[in-house]
Amino acid sequence: MNSKITSIFIYLGTFLLIFGLSYLVFSKITSPLVSNLNSPLTSQPSTPTSAPATKTGILTFSGPKIVPCPINGELHTQAEADIWNTRRPLMVMIENHADARPQSGLSNADIVYEAVAEGGITRFMGVFYCNALRGSSNKYDVGPVRSARTYFLDLASEYSDYPLYTHVGGANCSNATPGGPCTTNRKALALEQIDSYGWTNKGTWGDMNEFSLSYKICRREPDRTGTTKATEHTMYCSTQQLWNLASDRGLTNTTQAKGTAWNSNFTSWSFKTPDQKVGGGPGTISFDFWPGYKDYSVSWKYDPATNMYVRYNGGQPHIDFNTGSPLTTKNVVIEYTKESRSIDEHGHNLYAVIGTGKAVLFQNGAPAQEITWSKPNRTARTIFREKNGKEVNFVPGQVWVEILPLNNQITYEG
Repeated sequence: MNSKITSIFIYLGTFLLIFGLSYLVFSKITSPLVSNLNSPLTSQPSTPTSAPATKTGILTFSGPKIVPCPINGELHTQAEADIWNTRRPLMVMIENHADARPQSGLSNADIVYEAVAEGGITRFMGVFYCNALRGSSNKYDVGPVRSARTYFLDLASEYSDYPLYTHVGGANCSNATPGGPCTTNRKALALEQIDSYGWTNKGTWGDMNEFSLSYKICRREPDRTGTTKATEHTMYCSTQQLWNLASDRGLTNTTQAKGTAWNSNFTSWSFKTPDQKVGGGPGTISFDFWPGYKDYSVSWKYDPATNMYVRYNGGQPHIDFNTGSPLTTKNVVIEYTKESRSIDEHGHNLYAVIGTGKAVLFQNGAPAQEITWSKPNRTARTIFREKNGKEVNFVPGQVWVEILPLNNQITYEG
């Protein structure tokens, strides 16, 4: 019995000795490798960084600002132009429900359109092309993204032969009962219209419906703003990844399936008005889209120190979550259009952005300027003109186009 115990201790001691020596040798060999991996000076990262990831964060570009953005005339560096010249404009539907605020990304849009989507609640379509290159500290930099509407399709059609149009579903042929007749007015069938325009075809697939996109491109972030939001207010997308997807589909600065440039028929607006204070105009411009919907009332307050108009939404400064700062613009256009309200049981509205009408322009703190707008067909550019017929000259910089029903009143103060 004692000899057996002795044998056990001998075997155990031998095992521990061998294990200890092995560990000592292994640690001596691997410690330089571990030290090198943890060193901030290592030139070989453990995980390769993809090109899109390097775009995350606020970017700065050095050099003189000499190249005007073709969308809003703002001057940028040649390095920025070299990037946007490989792309086409990106349109993103961003909601304005009170529970969706603060939204992300509107400050990086070159142009913003606003119109009622349903029930007096407005919705934005941001046009991203030049300013989006500045990036954002949030990888998913635009949202919350919501559904398509036909009149926004008419406006998106101005920006490319096959525009990049980002949304989450949209008005479509809904049935009151399974297999029953369509209960959506045919004029409001946004998804069906997208198909008919060829935006979902191979080679011209510019439609960016979130339901067909991966988690890498768009995702839900219910706690993004620090308060848990309902699901419909939580979809955010990455502009960089949307452009990457467009490139994969053959839609860059050219439509590869056709060999044509996106802007072969694009008409740039004129941006020849100097960015300098004129004064004499109202300090505050206020209006409602629908009476009684004060959460969606808008005020633009002129700041003479910056020569900018600062946006207020529902009586509060309208903050971009990405920057923490209020939204501002160089130009405010109020475009009056014919409204067809609640045209079906789903409460869809229509706004006649094709045709002609009256508008009002605010810039440089000057008095309100009465102008006109015209858009002969879906793919034609909306052109704004002075009373004498001369095309309007905007101040280089962001443009907001507020689409109001006919005869809505504007209040001026100061």
